[in-house]
Amino acid sequence: MSAATPALELRDLRKSFGRTEIIRGATLSVAKGERVAIIGPNGAGKSTLFNLISGRFEPTSGQILLNGQRIEGLAPYEVSRRGLARSFQVSNLFTRLSAFENIRCAVLWSMGYRYAFWKFLSDLHDANERTVEVLEMIKLDRRRDVQAMNLTYAEQRALEVGITIAGGADVVLLDEPTAGMSRSETARFVDLIREITVGKTLLTVEHDMGVVFGLADKIAVLVYGEVIAFDTPEAVRADLRVQEAYLGSVLAEEGH
Repeated sequence: MSAATPALELRDLRKSFGRTEIIRGATLSVAKGERVAIIGPNGAGKSTLFNLISGRFEPTSGQILLNGQRIEGLAPYEVSRRGLARSFQVSNLFTRLSAFENIRCAVLWSMGYRYAFWKFLSDLHDANERTVEVLEMIKLDRRRDVQAMNLTYAEQRALEVGITIAGGADVVLLDEPTAGMSRSETARFVDLIREITVGKTLLTVEHDMGVVFGLADKIAVLVYGEVIAFDTPEAVRADLRVQEAYLGSVLAEEGH
């Protein structure tokens, strides 16, 4: 595999539901280590695109390549084992388990551990050490014994990201990670994402333009199921097609 092989590549990707085509020939090539924000108006197909990449949906046609290997049609767990992890817009936590236990569940799965009544979790030193590492990365080590339901909203989102990265995936998909946060929470969370994704490839769907322009190396603009622009934040901001289709009205609303 060449060093120039993209971490993630979409080739003429299409997805139809009945007669309705949602993704219409999306093409994208994301280099290793890039942080890419996917933006676009409501109904553009962003969630569908994430579902295709992560294996929840099977494309109607086209190809998805992870580190040069085709993954379209694989089950989500198979995609995950090949090095791609995804978080969801709505938190999906074990609310009655502690932060430590939530992370350890993800770590155990990624390490190949399965249920066995003769094994004590306290004896699985490699899994427990990895769990502590992840908790430290997401700044929840001092909250390790708190039930997920009793964490703040921002802490729950951090825990969700921790579960996503627990398996050591090289490519990470985050679906609106800062949704519902205050400005101060968002600023801290963006710093956290930037820190824990060093050396990884990141794709994020995000509506907050401050987050997009502060975090992304490149921006992909999805409109009606097509990638109409993919470039640096500065170039995308200046793109007349993007302004007409989406960005101008959003920036005007936000006062940028």
